[in-house]
Amino acid sequence: MSSFWDERFSSQVFAYGTEPNEFLAAQTSLLHAGMRALAVADGEGRNGVWLAQHGLDVLSVDFSLAGLEKAKQLARERNVHLETSNVDLLQWDWPCGIFDLVATIFIHFAPGNRERMHQSMHQALKPEGILVLVAFTPRQLQYGTGGPPQLELLYTEEMLRSDFADMEIVESSESVVQLNEGVYHRGPASVVRLVARKKTRAVTSSLPSGGGTIQP
Repeated sequence: MSSFWDERFSSQVFAYGTEPNEFLAAQTSLLHAGMRALAVADGEGRNGVWLAQHGLDVLSVDFSLAGLEKAKQLARERNVHLETSNVDLLQWDWPCGIFDLVATIFIHFAPGNRERMHQSMHQALKPEGILVLVAFTPRQLQYGTGGPPQLELLYTEEMLRSDFADMEIVESSESVVQLNEGVYHRGPASVVRLVARKKTRAVTSSLPSGGGTIQP
């Protein structure tokens, strides 16, 4: 699989452009300098670099070394710092509770892996941390303007609400949008978009006779 992405990212042209995904860019009100962000499967870095331009401390991870080299190139051109790491997300020892934001833009996992990866994204967030997700829906098969051609790899709003049931859903929708993201995402596309916030577990105290406990 890495060879597929290395080949796609080997061109001097940025496969998906150098500008952030439109939905991610619409979330600026949620961002502030100093936040720690994880850009999942960030490819050539367009989304991670954009977050860094807004003062976030960004870790950009991807399977493709060719993609990460172009992400570093883009970061240099934009004069921002971008931390990168070459990882296989299915094998990665995901960090827990350290990110204020997780951005996952057009990343698709097979059933079974999907639920596990989405749980890992949830766990990677701090309490009150924000998840921003964009993916293609099954209707995308009729447009052919990007995304995997296999039905089982495509997501629905109901599916995501189930995967992230432990989070507060701030916004979710399915719609047809006009993509203008480089060579491979261009034209009308059916997408699902989600913003969710990790809940803060209430801490209650119980002080029975002879001692006390604090239970999460």
